[in-house]
Amino acid sequence: MRISKSDVQNRHLTNGFKLTRVGVTGVKKPVKVHREGKDTCLNCDIDVFVDLPSTQRGSHLSRNLEVIAEIVEQGVAEPIKGLEVLAADICRKLLDRHDYATYAEVHIDADYFLERTLHTGRKSVESYKLVAKASHRRGNGLSKMIGAQVIGMTACPCAMETVDEIQGNTLKPEGCLPTISHNQRNVTTAMLEVPEEFDVEADDLIEIVEASFSSPTFEILKRAEEAHVVINAHRNPKFVEDVVRDNLALILKRFPDLPDDTVVTVSSVSEESIHKHNAMAERVTTLGELRKDLE
Repeated sequence: MRISKSDVQNRHLTNGFKLTRVGVTGVKKPVKVHREGKDTCLNCDIDVFVDLPSTQRGSHLSRNLEVIAEIVEQGVAEPIKGLEVLAADICRKLLDRHDYATYAEVHIDADYFLERTLHTGRKSVESYKLVAKASHRRGNGLSKMIGAQVIGMTACPCAMETVDEIQGNTLKPEGCLPTISHNQRNVTTAMLEVPEEFDVEADDLIEIVEASFSSPTFEILKRAEEAHVVINAHRNPKFVEDVVRDNLALILKRFPDLPDDTVVTVSSVSEESIHKHNAMAERVTTLGELRKDLE
């Protein structure tokens, strides 16, 4: 049997169609990030894509893996500044390696941990997810984003008000415990474009998202701590729409110096406890549009 030495991917197609994204997903790599004077090792899942012209049968997928390996290995000797920087570097090199491509896109997810302090003073290490994205069109600028996915809880204000009306407790004495309601586990992702001359800390985005819930949640809670979380959540009932709007307001407050064309994405899902469906809200916008909204 004779083995063909031709490059199958480069074969031209009679009836070809351009493909928007072709690539590899779920590439796992350890990445060392140097931020604010300390090194953090993150276990990352990396997805990379380029477009494919109608004249080419397939993309050279091994080149994607080579690019990832080369850049990550460079980071072993010299840690990278952030996941969004890593995504941008991979984007640039993808277009260098795929001369037939006009567009490159990179997604990076990583588990992340921060120490939190409960109201009792007890320390707790909590888990989060960092999200980075970059895209680059040949001949145009490169965009990069950093974000965080955070889990918290919300208490439904609609059910709370209805219970109030049924029980006749609408005018409760000051200091009285809040009315019962049903809860949702809320998963919110906030992402912010990072202009070249600015730095955006993922820790700040995590704090913003946590402050937008009815209450943050914790891995381990003692009985008194559990009660404190539940009571506080019911004192601060929120719809999923409230969570997104509060995120946007806090982002505006935290990043007053970022330019108006900075892209902001906030997406929130409340996983319902009394329904079989979930509730979702999202805003994709720019800081300039948000500033106009406030005016």
